[in-house]
Amino acid sequence: MQFGIFTVGDVTRDPTTGRTPTEHERIMSMVAIADKAEEVGLDVFATGEHHNPPFVPSSPTTMLGHIAARTQRLILSTSTTLITTNDPVKIAEDFAMLQHLAEGRVDVMMGRGNTAPVYPWFGQDIRQGIPLAIENYALLHELWREEAVDWEGRFRTPLRGFTATPRPLDGVPPFVWHGSIRSPEIAEQAAYYGDGFFANNIFWPRDHFIRLVGLYRERFAYHGHGTAEQAVVGLGGQVFMRRNSQDAVREFRPYFDNAPVYGHGPSLEEFTEQTPLTVGSPQEVIDKTLTFRESFGDYQRQLFLMDHAGLPLKTVLEQLDMLGEEVVPVLRKEFAAGRPAEVPDGPTHAARRAG
Repeated sequence: MQFGIFTVGDVTRDPTTGRTPTEHERIMSMVAIADKAEEVGLDVFATGEHHNPPFVPSSPTTMLGHIAARTQRLILSTSTTLITTNDPVKIAEDFAMLQHLAEGRVDVMMGRGNTAPVYPWFGQDIRQGIPLAIENYALLHELWREEAVDWEGRFRTPLRGFTATPRPLDGVPPFVWHGSIRSPEIAEQAAYYGDGFFANNIFWPRDHFIRLVGLYRERFAYHGHGTAEQAVVGLGGQVFMRRNSQDAVREFRPYFDNAPVYGHGPSLEEFTEQTPLTVGSPQEVIDKTLTFRESFGDYQRQLFLMDHAGLPLKTVLEQLDMLGEEVVPVLRKEFAAGRPAEVPDGPTHAARRAG
């Protein structure tokens, strides 16, 4: 199992102080959070991609390249690369370059995003979201594997004998996750290629994601990549911890109530009951996270969202200390217990190169 954190890079007013960080402060806080993730022994740091306020991570490879130079072990990933509105040629080249700079410590997670205006900003039509995702990834997949690519599709100019540079490190492309909140077509796409499937697993009830992961596992086996149990699954999660539950709930409530995404909707108690959000003690986080295996089977990667809704950097770093020192060591041990031998480990460049 791999454990890590993912960020959406929101610039949000702290409801308890009224202060909003500057874009520069938020960007540098994301770097500090990645540094802390490695310090406390986490495996993965992942960033989203956004092109609109109040978010700052418009250039994930730039940020991850900087973090690569500051870290030694951390796997660097996106928690969404917009396969619909980015040119597949640019994705192929940007992530291959990052892969070289990071000595292979690079994954990429493909997604369509959830900001409708981004499509016209980049010259695309949101009504073509699924076809764009399917066609663009087919091209990207080929660009990383073929030296000279001839290509013709619906959504970009043709390619004739094109070679993307640099080539993937050691001839092994970055591992690809296909992230989805709602689309069975994306689960099918991940299964078709034998790639990983990442279920956001945050904002919607668990039953919805159980169906998506189940579909992916079934189709992974159908396409001949292994058994359903050998499919590569990642899950999101969301936690806020203090030594006791009452303190955690009291401190987190104003952030939850005013969060841009889910504020002013269901109560904190309703949300924690219906989704994987855990607000409580480290032991409660352990207990709830362990239930994910009951719902989704043995899986490979668990990422937590911890730095959103205006939480100050100091608080986030305290959360990461608890996560790395008290929560993840127990989760590693418990998830390893009884894990069938045929279930694959989380993907790494070294293991894929050796395979």
